[in-house]
Amino acid sequence: MAEKCDEPLVSGLPHPAFSSSSIKASSYAPGYARINKRGGAGGWSPSDSDHYQWLQVDFGSRKQMSAIATQGRYSSSDWVTQYRLLYSDTGRNWKPYHQDGTIWAFPGNINSDGVVRHDLQYPLTARYVRLVPLDWNAEGRIGLRAEVYGCSYWADVINFDGHVVLPYRFRNKKMKTLKDVIALKFKTSESEGALLHGEGQQGDYITLELKKARLVLSVNLGSNQLGPIYGHTSVTAGSLLDDHHWHSVVIERQGRGINLTLDRSTQHFRTNGEFDYLDLDYEITFGGVPFSGKPSSSSRKNFRGCMEGVTYNGVNITDLARRKKLEPSDVGNLSFSCVEPYTVPVFFNATSYLEVPGRAGQDVFSVSFQFRTWNPNGLLLFSHFAENLGTIELALTDSRVSVHINVTQTRMSQIDIASGSGLNNGQWREVRFLAKENFAVLTIDGDEASAVRTNSPLQVKTGQKYFFGGVLNQMASSGLVLLPLSFQGCMQQIQVDDQLVDLYEVAQRTPGSFANVSIDMCAIIDRCEPNHCEHGGKCSQTWDSFKCTCDDTGYSGATCHNPIYEPSCEAYKHLGQSSNYYWIDPDGSGPLPPLRVYCNMTEDKVWTIVSHDLQMQTTVVGHTPERFSVTRLVYSASLDQINAITSSAEYCEQHVSYVCRMSRLLNTPGNL
Repeated sequence: MAEKCDEPLVSGLPHPAFSSSSIKASSYAPGYARINKRGGAGGWSPSDSDHYQWLQVDFGSRKQMSAIATQGRYSSSDWVTQYRLLYSDTGRNWKPYHQDGTIWAFPGNINSDGVVRHDLQYPLTARYVRLVPLDWNAEGRIGLRAEVYGCSYWADVINFDGHVVLPYRFRNKKMKTLKDVIALKFKTSESEGALLHGEGQQGDYITLELKKARLVLSVNLGSNQLGPIYGHTSVTAGSLLDDHHWHSVVIERQGRGINLTLDRSTQHFRTNGEFDYLDLDYEITFGGVPFSGKPSSSSRKNFRGCMEGVTYNGVNITDLARRKKLEPSDVGNLSFSCVEPYTVPVFFNATSYLEVPGRAGQDVFSVSFQFRTWNPNGLLLFSHFAENLGTIELALTDSRVSVHINVTQTRMSQIDIASGSGLNNGQWREVRFLAKENFAVLTIDGDEASAVRTNSPLQVKTGQKYFFGGVLNQMASSGLVLLPLSFQGCMQQIQVDDQLVDLYEVAQRTPGSFANVSIDMCAIIDRCEPNHCEHGGKCSQTWDSFKCTCDDTGYSGATCHNPIYEPSCEAYKHLGQSSNYYWIDPDGSGPLPPLRVYCNMTEDKVWTIVSHDLQMQTTVVGHTPERFSVTRLVYSASLDQINAITSSAEYCEQHVSYVCRMSRLLNTPGNL
């Protein structure tokens, strides 16, 4: 029987394992924040009780966490009434605990000494945790003691550098399986890359890859080039998977039935075609597609990031790799510790701004940064030129990046340029902007070919402050500029005047300032994944809402649930309609799409006529039992749709007629 994962993880840690944003005094240090302990002042309290404080614990190695408990500062009026839980493998790039599709706020304490415990909806695996107080006792200040419950966690980790590919070669040259179970965890900051690939000479293949930070599983159990059997099947899962946090994937296949599980969410689907076995030749590769000369192999990027817990049909691939039982490809390096990126994201909401210093008085204005958002509009950057030369504003406007420069040195004039399209799709997008005397250029995603330039009259002298994502309230209300909405989303790799901004320095407010931003965290949520729009409705979203477009689906309503067509020809007759072609939806709001049929309204009966592709005569050749003829009928409805119609019908018939000349039909004695 498996041990319960519910051991206290915090109480036995040494003082240096605890850290915090600040402390009121040495006796309020974070090391005193152990549950039911009374050391020091009886818990942790920061120097200021505001929304920028945090308590951090380093477990020393990765642990699996199952529950969290909090307590106020011993025998005081200091306790936290609501908090967030963040976690990380490195003490950087924090991820908030999500529950029910939102960044979860845990209810805290109602007094200083009661313990409030919460079991997590799903286990977390990390080395570091952070508790961020959101509210606290109005008569006191922030005061906290905490415990986290869980157990040890260990896994072999492989780091892929984007070049190396790890093959697992089969004992036999061919592997023919009716059942497969493949599992792995991965983390990456790249939006593209092949995680695994296997193929066979009969056209079978299985590929798991990242495309635009979504997971795509492609499977083919065999196609028949001569007939109508087409086996290719592709399924997409998840999004925003380039967040450099661990994601878990399990593929379970039994014949044509496949379960694809990504981070606790499972999709079930059936492969196309008629085959049940997966025939692979020689090997299955992890981290990329081996170059075979085929177009498919060169068009896919190799995976760059980390994997752990890789198993293929019971074989522990990561363990074999660590013990050097597998031979990686000659190119690239395979290592066994996870290489972490150096990017520091910053997270903005509707009331945020981030002010960073520039190099004042320069005659070249240069900024670059990456952003991701769902909103089509929002302020990206605002700055005043020195010597009262004007203002510059970069914004998202109708999903494009627009630059608006107010030039004031001679007479009031404006310079406007814009570039890009559809930039609010949640992907990381890069903006580079440079302005100097009588010249400005805007480049999106490094695409020099689509860079937009202007040679308008312009004098540049850089100012002291650059505002990202929003501005100070007094600046917005000064009447000097009419600024667009604040930005909601994430930014990273912010460079000002050719220098990378150190966001950790900004976090200490030396230099710079900010309001309502989270540094070293990108908590963007995809509200269209999973897609709540039914019947193929298209989901679109902003930062805090989603909507379904139901055009051409045959359904209406907020989630395309309500059928717009009648369920049967009978229903159309009751509405007083005459014989004609109509769309019907025999299962109403069920999963089957509507179909077009002919409704023949006679006086006493209503006939629902489903057509096929052989309404006209077709020639049948064949005159001996060995030389028979097979003719396929392709109906305008699927088998499930036909079943839905026939199951509610009083009577069904299928009409087939033979017209024969100079031939004997069914052993009749004479010619017909």
